[in-house]
Amino acid sequence: MTEEPENEQQELFEHYRFNVDRGQEPMRLDRYLSMRIEGVSRTRVQAAIEAGCVLVNENPTKSNYKVKPLDAIAVLLPDEPQEYELVPEPVDFPVVYEDDDVVVVDKPAGLVVHPGVGNYSGTLLNGLLYRYPTPALVHRIDKDTSGLIIAAKNETAQAILAKQFFYHTIERLYTALVWGDMNGDEGTITGNLARSPQDRRFMAVCDYDHGKHAVTHWRVLERFGYVTLVECRLETGRTHQIRAHMRHIGHPLFNDAAYGGNGILKGVTFTRYRQFVANCFAALPRQALHARVLGFEHPSTGQHMHFESPLPDDFTSCVERWRAYTSSRQQG
Repeated sequence: MTEEPENEQQELFEHYRFNVDRGQEPMRLDRYLSMRIEGVSRTRVQAAIEAGCVLVNENPTKSNYKVKPLDAIAVLLPDEPQEYELVPEPVDFPVVYEDDDVVVVDKPAGLVVHPGVGNYSGTLLNGLLYRYPTPALVHRIDKDTSGLIIAAKNETAQAILAKQFFYHTIERLYTALVWGDMNGDEGTITGNLARSPQDRRFMAVCDYDHGKHAVTHWRVLERFGYVTLVECRLETGRTHQIRAHMRHIGHPLFNDAAYGGNGILKGVTFTRYRQFVANCFAALPRQALHARVLGFEHPSTGQHMHFESPLPDDFTSCVERWRAYTSSRQQG
């Protein structure tokens, strides 16, 4: 068997493709996959099969299917393997919806979603584990990005949601404040994303032979002259996608230190203006990005679920300051 992880980490899942060996004896599909994919339980495999996330010769099948020599198998498995012990902790976060399958959280800025290097505790996932027996994430938003995120409460729901993310059927709309006056009222940014060669903590647009395909659609909500309020619709969901794409087109997010938005990029040199921008930075001490809309098909009922989160107070305060400043300039 040749096994080839595609490393297509669009969200929190792994994609495998491989061909069964010529000499393989007939074996149940779920047993075969749990043996062949390292660190994967049979229960997790069965949940993926039930969700339609396993294809044999490009067709969904059942757990009791008997694999045959040269079968082509594609597997979508949610949830990255964890190299640490996840400890339940009481973490405060607002829940906007929950049932037996899913929980939708309106994440505050500053809360890390998933444990990682330097953040092994106090994360949203630690808090979810404290409240629920088997929570699982299928996507993330950045620590200093606020807004909606969904978690599954069981493996079947997790697999079904992961499939929706993988095939881009999840509805995700973000509100962002960016530097500069956008050219046009709407547009699309298409550019592969990869780790920046200058600093691998951040992402950068690269040529089409490298990185991961990424597409962001944007439209203007309100113009303030030196900054613009925009809505971004994600077609893909790569790490730092909106932040890297907006920087690439010359409009980094307001106060985004990682992507060059925490200085005065547009405007005048007057001391009064510099103080005004400093006050805006103080009102919104993070990148101006909010996950406002989340829509998905419920993993059990198939019903379309739609949630909206209002702009948090820090974001609203900053926008109101720019609105008042722009109004005063027009009147003056």
